[in-house]
Amino acid sequence: MIVVSNTTPLIGLASIERFHLLQQMFGEIHIAQALYDEAVVAGREEGGAKQEVSTATWIKTLPIQDQLAVDVLLDELDLGEAETIVLAHELKADWVLMDEKKGRRKLDQLGIAKIGTLGLLLKAKQTGLLSAIRPDVERLHRQGFSIRQAIMDAVLVEAREF
Repeated sequence: MIVVSNTTPLIGLASIERFHLLQQMFGEIHIAQALYDEAVVAGREEGGAKQEVSTATWIKTLPIQDQLAVDVLLDELDLGEAETIVLAHELKADWVLMDEKKGRRKLDQLGIAKIGTLGLLLKAKQTGLLSAIRPDVERLHRQGFSIRQAIMDAVLVEAREF
């Protein structure tokens, strides 16, 4: 299974000390060079993501081949989202980890499967990696992670924790 991640799920899971779930669920994650630069090189030390991403041997950083495709997407998306989507297309990814609404819309248009941070927590519960997700969802929310209440409620209902 090929999985490509955007920055936000990495930051979100690192901030609640659940970063390890990514390796447990997927084994290996691919990120675009712009994401590595954003999370590690530029030093956006949000929730421990810099440390986690820089030391995770199971995260593979890859350069984008089609820079023109990235440039076209920059009209609608930021660099990290654009490179994530182009990398996912280049690798023929099975899943893209992304929370941003505009990026998710573009993935839908391209027919690429996506899952966000809350979806990852729900999947972890459904596969037995977590016994409950409500504490993690609430912690994300308290830390200012942008989550609409309706989405939070829907995920907790699905997890039978509402």
